[in-house]
Amino acid sequence: METQIFGDFIEERKEDTKYLKIGFSSNDLPLKRRWRTNGLSADFIADYLEFFFVGTPVNKTDVSAPIPAWSKNAVKYVANELLENAMKFSAEQPHYPNRIAFHLGNEKLVFHVVNSIKPQDVEKFQESIKQILDEEPQDLYFRRMEDNADSDKNSGLGLLSMICDYGAQVGWKFETLQTEPPLIVVTTMVCLNI
Repeated sequence: METQIFGDFIEERKEDTKYLKIGFSSNDLPLKRRWRTNGLSADFIADYLEFFFVGTPVNKTDVSAPIPAWSKNAVKYVANELLENAMKFSAEQPHYPNRIAFHLGNEKLVFHVVNSIKPQDVEKFQESIKQILDEEPQDLYFRRMEDNADSDKNSGLGLLSMICDYGAQVGWKFETLQTEPPLIVVTTMVCLNI
């Protein structure tokens, strides 16, 4: 299996006791119908995670993010954006479902979203990742907002918003699975300090 890592990728930690994993099979419903479930899934994840913060003192000294990562709305936003991207760019392999997981550690909330990707989309996606990692996030965010005002193309603002508004750490792992035909799987990781 060939693996490429981009950004500050954090592997899933098996020792975390607070976690949730959800899988979505790609062949049950057409994309347009499944798209409507993203908000429901993000609501569920936010509600589920909120349980762990009830009665827990929150680290309010972290001023690197203008929106607190521990807020229910922050979790819902991140989960929804990650699910939308996974569905939008998935190769929709019937034997490889999209998955989302979060792991809650002492001071970090780490999301992992896994989906297959079409081989012809890998290079363009990796170029976009390199741009996010190499450029100043705020500048790129505003430039993309301006570009989107003049066109109908995909916004590309979700991950930049997570970085700029929530102080998120991001990373990606691309793996080529030795199947027939070979399957490329990408894991998008978003880490929020709490």
